Amino acid sequence: MGFTPGPSDPFWEIMQPPPNETPAQMTARQKRERDDQRESDRIDEQIKQDRAALKKEKNIVKLLLLGQSESGKSTTLKNFRMRYAQSDWEKERNGWRAVVQLNVVRTIMTIRRVVEAELNGDAPADSEDDQPMVNSGGEDDVMKFTDRHQLLMIRLAPLLGVEAELKRRLGAGSEEVQPSSTPLSATPFDEPEEMEAYRRRVPEFSVRSWKEVLLPEAGSSSSTLDLDSCTDTIAGCKDDMKALWEDKAVKVALKRRKLQLPDSAGFFLNDLDRIATRDYTVTDDDIVRARLRTVGIQEHRLIFKQGPWDTPRYSLAGKESGWEWRIFDVGGCRTLRSAWLPYFDNVNVIIFLSPVSVFDQRLEEDSRVNRLEDSILLWTSICSTRLLSKTQLILFLNKCDLLRRKLKRGVKVNQFLPSYGDRPNEVIPVVKYLREKFKDIQKQCSPEARSVYIYPTTVTDTAATGITLESVRDGVLRENLAASQLI
Repeated sequence: MGFTPGPSDPFWEIMQPPPNETPAQMTARQKRERDDQRESDRIDEQIKQDRAALKKEKNIVKLLLLGQSESGKSTTLKNFRMRYAQSDWEKERNGWRAVVQLNVVRTIMTIRRVVEAELNGDAPADSEDDQPMVNSGGEDDVMKFTDRHQLLMIRLAPLLGVEAELKRRLGAGSEEVQPSSTPLSATPFDEPEEMEAYRRRVPEFSVRSWKEVLLPEAGSSSSTLDLDSCTDTIAGCKDDMKALWEDKAVKVALKRRKLQLPDSAGFFLNDLDRIATRDYTVTDDDIVRARLRTVGIQEHRLIFKQGPWDTPRYSLAGKESGWEWRIFDVGGCRTLRSAWLPYFDNVNVIIFLSPVSVFDQRLEEDSRVNRLEDSILLWTSICSTRLLSKTQLILFLNKCDLLRRKLKRGVKVNQFLPSYGDRPNEVIPVVKYLREKFKDIQKQCSPEARSVYIYPTTVTDTAATGITLESVRDGVLRENLAASQLI
């Protein structure tokens, strides 16, 4: 029932129509009042919607995966989805076959180019005095390149077409990083002119999920035929690929030329009997190790139901609701880091990945920059910015397995990191040293006091990573429950 003010109400007088109001003036006044009422109702409805959205946002966790290229961000996202979004994970499984096949073929083609260089007598670019291992004769034939290697080159030539077809299907994410001739900023907060020039040369490639890349032509018979043809060619080249990968002369040439193969190369090429077949089925381990470069923004949503430490929350409809995590994986190449900035707004959590095995490596996009130094600079900038001063920080010191292998080969950390001093050249001391370094940077650079949670990880180890993600999930949800005053 509406309220009608009386003569005693202070608003009564001003609500009266003007004296001597003409019919036309009354019609205009009533129209204005109706328009004003509609605008008032619109504003009330917007306020109502904003309040409902704000209430809903309390159950949303926005999480960014940050770190340099090849640090393990996408692999961490795969672990999240494999564990907490199994239905979508299974739907995409078959699409990863093309990615694994491209990983295999690209590595074989890289090795093939090395053999061709040796056969042509080309010396390594950084060691012109070295002589390539060509011709045969004597007891060292096994370490020489011969006509047998030339025949292998011919027999593997069909894989060039397979590589081109798989790259066409998978888009820009299948392209390799192109080195820059000019310095690039380590942080997303500085944008030299050369970064803008780079983006003008290289078209942006942005996807909301892997589905758009893995299943771009779902239902297309021609697409299926193309993939079947690629699979047949790969299966037909299986024995020749194995011969190339296992050849001793090839192994020596790769070492001499200091060729850095992808981390997953051995995993796939040592298992060609399973992968290079017409009935190949992709496993979880294959997907975790398959490399599809992130050059845009991956966005995935996960729903977590309440845990034993949680209290029930209810939606406006009265139904019990869970926590929605919006996870963003962004390209880590220096040329793409300025694209991170829009995603820093209202972010709750950052998982920063720093590979601990890269102390002796350099960036693909800028060979003048040590990868560990780049990771430290990037971490410092993330910790320092006031824009992220209230964001929960989680650090994954990743690729501990590769660090162990590298140290077993005798690589000395202190030769590349003098501050490491005479500490033991072993995994645990190295990880402990880096942990303290990153922790000190966060403590000294953060605009506000906060904690950082640090985990040594090997994100290709899905079992161990699953335990880590459980810990991360519980810790993040506890902090967000406290922040939203639900406990």
